[in-house]
Amino acid sequence: MSRLADVDLTLRLSKAEEEKQLKAAQKRLVHLRLLLGGQIGPGEIGPPLLVLFEGWDASGKGGAIKRLVERLDPRHVRVAQFAAPTHDEKRHHFLWRFWPVLPGWGGMAVLDRTWYGRVLVERVEGFTVEEAWRRAYGEIVDLESSLADEGTVIVKFWMHLSPEEQLRRFESRREDPYRAWKLTDEDWRNREKRPAYEAAVEEMLERTDTAAAPWHVVAGEDKRWARVAVVRTVCEAVEAALRARGLDPDPPLT
Repeated sequence: MSRLADVDLTLRLSKAEEEKQLKAAQKRLVHLRLLLGGQIGPGEIGPPLLVLFEGWDASGKGGAIKRLVERLDPRHVRVAQFAAPTHDEKRHHFLWRFWPVLPGWGGMAVLDRTWYGRVLVERVEGFTVEEAWRRAYGEIVDLESSLADEGTVIVKFWMHLSPEEQLRRFESRREDPYRAWKLTDEDWRNREKRPAYEAAVEEMLERTDTAAAPWHVVAGEDKRWARVAVVRTVCEAVEAALRARGLDPDPPLT
């Protein structure tokens, strides 16, 4: 069964609806983030919060991340972006370079591209051997399970959009001198390999969707809807994690 085909890409929000719903969701996230950090409530720090973003090129990851963190104090969240591994990073296990940015208790980190590159771009482009990327599914699940066992709240997003909308965004970027830098020859090459990438995404979703670290496939055809959905989903994940630990997400603040 295709999870990508099941996504309703017709979901839309008007500008007014987005402003209202996003403001409410961001306000809720500020409250939860301060609660996790021990700045409000009982004063005890909460579990680490790790938010992972993957998705198609031009699917709105950057805009969603911006809205996710823009109301938070910069001291209370770390955003880390990962591109192709450097020469030195390739000398280590593929998960090695991600460890320094993982959050500790009371912390929050947002990763723009993640260790899933091993089973996506590295798989499709042949940057690693098949034995290695097939082994990576288990290694990734083991890592996320270990982090969850230690208390980390993991929220994983795949930002999804149609090839037609992706093409429209590519062409829009190409014509805008202030956004053209976002579009590379690699983006166009990846687009030509969409069927291979779709197969890789489907297998990734199937093999790494766990109770400890479930995938949230977000309809990104409408950026307004996607941005609200991301912030709300993070809030809901934090609330559920706190309740599962017997903690009140709305403790008395006095």
